Amino acid sequence: MMNNAIGESPILEGVTRRNFLGVGSAALALGAIAGLTAHAQEREDTRKALGDHSFSNPGQENKVLLGENPNSNIPPPTDRGDIGPIWYSFDLVHKRIEEGGWTHQVTQRELPSSTDLSGVNMRLTAGSYRELHWHTADEWAIMLYGNARITVMNPDGTMFIDDISKGDLWYFPAGFPHSIQGLGPDGCEFLLVFDEGMFSEDNTFLISEWVAHTPDPVLSQNFNLDSGALAKLPKEELYIFPGTIPPSLAQDRAAIGGRSVESPYRYTFHLESMAPTKKTAGGEVRVADSTNFTASKNIAVGLVTIKPGGLRELHWHPNASEWQFYMAGKGRMSVFMPDGRARTMDFNANDVGFVPKMAGHYVQNLGDTDLVFLEMFKADRFMDFSLNNWIRRLPPEMVTAHLKLDAAAIRRIPSEKLDLIGS
Repeated sequence: MMNNAIGESPILEGVTRRNFLGVGSAALALGAIAGLTAHAQEREDTRKALGDHSFSNPGQENKVLLGENPNSNIPPPTDRGDIGPIWYSFDLVHKRIEEGGWTHQVTQRELPSSTDLSGVNMRLTAGSYRELHWHTADEWAIMLYGNARITVMNPDGTMFIDDISKGDLWYFPAGFPHSIQGLGPDGCEFLLVFDEGMFSEDNTFLISEWVAHTPDPVLSQNFNLDSGALAKLPKEELYIFPGTIPPSLAQDRAAIGGRSVESPYRYTFHLESMAPTKKTAGGEVRVADSTNFTASKNIAVGLVTIKPGGLRELHWHPNASEWQFYMAGKGRMSVFMPDGRARTMDFNANDVGFVPKMAGHYVQNLGDTDLVFLEMFKADRFMDFSLNNWIRRLPPEMVTAHLKLDAAAIRRIPSEKLDLIGS
């Protein structure tokens, strides 16, 4: 019996390099898959023990990058074919640094598969502004760190002003003018998600640029201002720029007219502090979509926390592709597509993941801390199907015919959709 890095496994006894690479036995394949873990080093040791030299690379390698994504370097034997890119990282893109903060983005240009959604990660120091502007796309956001004050105006002239903290959301419909300002003690950092894959944060309607590119006589007539006042207007974009900490929220609300101009709609939502939508031994999920965050009519989200060793169960989403943002921990995801194609990738904090619409997938926590990530959809509702739930809702003889499981094995499969399964 062979002894290797993943422990003794009878299924590997007597296996040579030749029949390992060309395995045709279903039992052997299943046993090998069961024996191989998620860790590339263990797979590498196994192949070496079998005399397999095919995976070796005597040439140049970016070992730091490969160390972050071992399942791409030495994929599990269940991977097959090409399904397109499902991984990118904010740490690979250009960061625009301004006085008062910075911004960088992952769009369809960086992740070509993602045609529906794009993301911008932004930082504002205390008092600094993301200047007054509006977009061609709907803007969804989550606060990752710190505190900010946001404003947004409705077409009827009513205004919404609110202070938000870590784990809070906001939603600004396309064309609605808004602003973001960092508050004390250390400003803020947030993730913006837009419902256009090719959206660019640079393609924004800025108030500074509008006045800079409008003739002075028109500005004078429009604003009822003389030439002395017009001379103070900005001549180029402000974008991100420093300011002073504003007065209290109550004072700002009163200064613009109080209840007489108060928005009848709320554009913020406390996601992280809400009760979990689903909680199991494997972790918890919080869902915000148009059913509970009514302003969010075109983007739905699940905030997922998976405990160490836990699994986001095998599932798929019927109504939209999935754009992911990993906030903490270490995990891996496999995505399954038609014609038996499958791809596995590793994910760390600040990475973006992508799952094509209706593609089967799972996410597994490989670390010793919680894996926390967002599941984002260009949809008004969060919707998914559980493979376990489907199997258990079918007549047992139908399951047996397809999967060769007997009645006792079928009964061990969870009958309800768990979302998260413990180790």
